[in-house]
Amino acid sequence: MRVRVLGVLGLLSVLLVLGLAFSILSAGSRALTQDLEINRVASLNRFSQVAADAASSNDWEGLQTAMDAYSGLYGEGVLVRARDRTLVSGRLDPNSAEVKDALFNASLNLSLTKLAPLRPFGPNAMLVARSFGSANQVMGEVVLETDAGTAQGKLRALWLGVLAAATVLEVALLFGAARLTRWVLRPIHRLNSAVVELEETGSMRRLPQDGPPELRELSRSLTTMAAAVQGSLDQQRQLIADTSHQLRNPVAALRLRVDLLQLQLKDSSDPGTISAVTAELDRVEELLDDVLMLATAENRAFEGAARKAVGPAGGPDHGRANLYLAVQEELERASAAAGRNGTALALGPPPEADVYVDCSPFELSQMVGELLENAIKYAAGGHVQVSVTDHAGTVDIDVSDDGPGMSPEELTLSTTRFWRSPDHRDIRGTGLGLTIVDTLAEANGGRLLLGTREPHGLRATLVFPLVEPVGTQPVVQQGAPRARRDPGAR
Repeated sequence: MRVRVLGVLGLLSVLLVLGLAFSILSAGSRALTQDLEINRVASLNRFSQVAADAASSNDWEGLQTAMDAYSGLYGEGVLVRARDRTLVSGRLDPNSAEVKDALFNASLNLSLTKLAPLRPFGPNAMLVARSFGSANQVMGEVVLETDAGTAQGKLRALWLGVLAAATVLEVALLFGAARLTRWVLRPIHRLNSAVVELEETGSMRRLPQDGPPELRELSRSLTTMAAAVQGSLDQQRQLIADTSHQLRNPVAALRLRVDLLQLQLKDSSDPGTISAVTAELDRVEELLDDVLMLATAENRAFEGAARKAVGPAGGPDHGRANLYLAVQEELERASAAAGRNGTALALGPPPEADVYVDCSPFELSQMVGELLENAIKYAAGGHVQVSVTDHAGTVDIDVSDDGPGMSPEELTLSTTRFWRSPDHRDIRGTGLGLTIVDTLAEANGGRLLLGTREPHGLRATLVFPLVEPVGTQPVVQQGAPRARRDPGAR
C-alpha cells in the first residue's frame, strides 16, 4: 500500500514541479525576448530615421559610417536599400532568402518587428525590418540582423538553474511524501497486525495512539473492543474451568454415597439399577475430565498463537521431548488396557537418530495417550500400529488401527466438540478426545491429520517440526502420567 500511495504522490509531485518549472522558463523566455526585441526595434527605428535623412540630403556616407560602427560594436549586420543603391554592413548577405523576404515585406510597408520566442538552443540570428520615408511614399527599406546568442546564453543559465531547483524541490517533495505516507500508514499497518492478532489469539496488545486524529480515535476504539473481547473469552474459559472443578466435589460425594448404597444392596435382586447409576457417574466424571482438559488445551492454544503473533520467542518455554521415548512410555501405559480389550499393540522401529520436538512432554503424553485410547476403544480385538518417522524438517507419530474407521464426511467432523459418529453410539465416549488432541497439537506448533487405513480403519498422524538436539542441553523428562481411562474395562 505504501508503494502505491508513494507512486501516486510522486506522480503528482512530478507534474507539479514540471508545471512550475515550465511556467518559470516560459516567463523567462518571454522576458528575454521582449528585452531583445525592444533594443533591436529601437536600433531599427534609428537607422530608418538616418536613412530617411540620407535619402533626403543624398548624403549616404554618414549612413554607411553609422552602419559600420554599429556592426563593429555589436557584431550584427545592417542593410539599407534605397531606390538607386543598397548599403550593407557586417556579415548580412543581401542575396539570402530570409533577407529578400524581409525586404519584400518592408517594401509593402509591412514592418517585421516581432521576434520569435527565444529557445535555449537553435539558430541565434533573427531579422527585423521596416520601411522608411514619408507617410505617402516609401523611400526604402532597412533590415537589421539580431544576434540572440547572448540572450540564449542567459536563457540556458536560467534553464540550468530552474532544472537544478526543480530537482531539489522534487527530492524534497518525495522525502516529505515518504514521511507523510509513513506517518499515515504506520497506524494502519499496526491496526491490521492488531486485527490479525486478535483474530488468531483472541487478545491484542494496547495500540499506541499516533498518526492522524481519525486513526488515533480508531486505535482507541479497537483497543477498547479488544479488551472487551479478551475479557469475555477469559470469563468463558474461567467459567468452564471453575464449573468443572466445582462439580468434582458433588460428583465425588455422590460416588461415595452410591458405593455405600451398593454395599448395602449387595444382595439385592435388582443389581442392574445400581450398575446403571454407576455407569452414569462414570460418564459424568469422564465428561468433566475431558471438558477441563479441553479448556486447558484451548488456553494453551491461545498462548501459542499469541507468541506467534508477537514474534519468535527467544527459546522454548516448555522443554524439549524425545519423541520415540515418549511414544514407548505411552505404549507401556496402554498395554494393560489393550490386553484386557484383546487389542494387539505394535511399535515400529526407531529412527536412525534420536528425534526431538519443541513440545511440552506432558501434553505430548496426553496427545499420544488419547490417540492410543481411541484406537483401542474402536478396534477392540484388532491391531494398532504405532510408528515414528522423521522427514526433511518434520517428524510424524502415526497411530493406525484396523477398526471400522470413518467416512470422508465423518473425518471432517471428527475434531468438532462433542461430535460422535452415529455408527458408534453404542461405544461410550464424550466426543472430545480428537478435539483435545487437535487443540494441543496446534498449541505446540504441530497439527493432527486424520485419514483412512486400507482396507479399513483409522490413521491418525501427529506432525511436528523437527528440532536438532542441542549439545549438552538436558532433555526434559516426561511428567507424571495422566489419569488414564481404561477402555477395556467398559
